[in-house]
Amino acid sequence: MFSIPNNFRTFSREMLNVKVFSTTGEMGRAAAAEVAAKIVELLGKKEEVNMIFAAAPSQEAFLNSLIADSRIDWTRINAFHMDEYIGVGPSAPQSFAHFLRERIFDRVPFRSVYCLDGLASDRDAECARYAGLLQRYPVDIVCMGIGENGHIAFNDPDVADFNDPKLVKVVALDPVCRQQQVNEKCFERLDLVPSEALTLTVPALLRGRWLFCIVPFASKAEAVRCTLYGEISEHCPASVLRNEADACLYLTAESARLLPAE
Repeated sequence: MFSIPNNFRTFSREMLNVKVFSTTGEMGRAAAAEVAAKIVELLGKKEEVNMIFAAAPSQEAFLNSLIADSRIDWTRINAFHMDEYIGVGPSAPQSFAHFLRERIFDRVPFRSVYCLDGLASDRDAECARYAGLLQRYPVDIVCMGIGENGHIAFNDPDVADFNDPKLVKVVALDPVCRQQQVNEKCFERLDLVPSEALTLTVPALLRGRWLFCIVPFASKAEAVRCTLYGEISEHCPASVLRNEADACLYLTAESARLLPAE
């Protein structure tokens, strides 16, 4: 079993716990160990656990370690993902559902997996369908990341709403978000990146009782700085995590490089 290294740095900002590790591997293993421990704890108290997963290269080290943890009874876990491109089918390599099927959904025996349909002909109906599932299966654990523009899921600064009345909605993606998809080799060119997506809203994510936010990479450093030291506002949607008592932000030395010494 992985043991958290002694040289990691930890501090808090408002209610948010922050842990900084030397490498992406150490960060991923530590986050996975703590998520697994929470799953085991919850399954000792209830029959099923409901989880939401993010799909992004930043999550790969974490997901690889999580599926290797033998303590987890996956047959008692219902899984969701948090966003999907409109116009991208589930078999396309760029699809977030496809990403998660390859990394986790098809690699462990979940009780059930529920994905957003980016090809749905009626977008509003698809949002309502998925919102109904989230209400049917109240979320226990959210495993998430932060975008280069500070987004959580596809709640970019221009569309994020901390008091959103919806659980799932259609959003336009901002240029920074779309360029990030090219930078991370998800698309070859900016014009190939869809301009719209389905996303869980900020309130839908915050319904999760336990929030584990995994953020490696130097390209996320400015977003991390704004998350922790900027104003808590929709200008940096991830800043809302500072209001959450049961949230933890996992960083690497690279993604934390703009933070002051604590």
